[in-house]
Amino acid sequence: MREHNLDGTTTDLFPVDPSTERLLALLREIFETHWRDVIFGSCIEGAVFEARFTAAPRLTVLDGYVTVAFDPSQPWHLHLCIGPHKGTRTRPTPPALAAWRRCTRAAFFRDRDRAGEQMTWGFRMWNGRDEQMITAFFPNPWLDPETMRPRRTADWACLATWMKLRERYAGILAEAPPVATKPPAMH
Repeated sequence: MREHNLDGTTTDLFPVDPSTERLLALLREIFETHWRDVIFGSCIEGAVFEARFTAAPRLTVLDGYVTVAFDPSQPWHLHLCIGPHKGTRTRPTPPALAAWRRCTRAAFFRDRDRAGEQMTWGFRMWNGRDEQMITAFFPNPWLDPETMRPRRTADWACLATWMKLRERYAGILAEAPPVATKPPAMH
């Protein structure tokens, strides 16, 4: 599926089954196995929050929420509603609110610039109102992972994790690296 964006770029989406079991397995791979390579956060028009782990996180699940917690020295964590959410006995969650909070759509994505050159690879989740919950960016062949500065030539090996996970969770076979002679036009 391809979305056409207002700025002339496009986004290719590769849907993932948003079942609790599937999302938990995928999130475990992203955050417990590939935590060193992934940048994540919210990514909506007008605001991007990007974070990267400095220590291996641990995932737990309670009342439909997966919690990604970090090294105890880091004072923050995140919660994502991926399953049935009921609240407590004394404060039950209304069904409409539980449906709003829960992930109902997930997809791997690849962004392309106006000329069609591939420029960003990631995974995204949306809640019951189609609001973005999280975006995880995978290593970019056009960016140096240490400096996050553009490279003159792409390192296509960077796409191995994205392609492997996309194949496992979205059923899309890995493809040959794109034939690109110049970097894409990034923002």
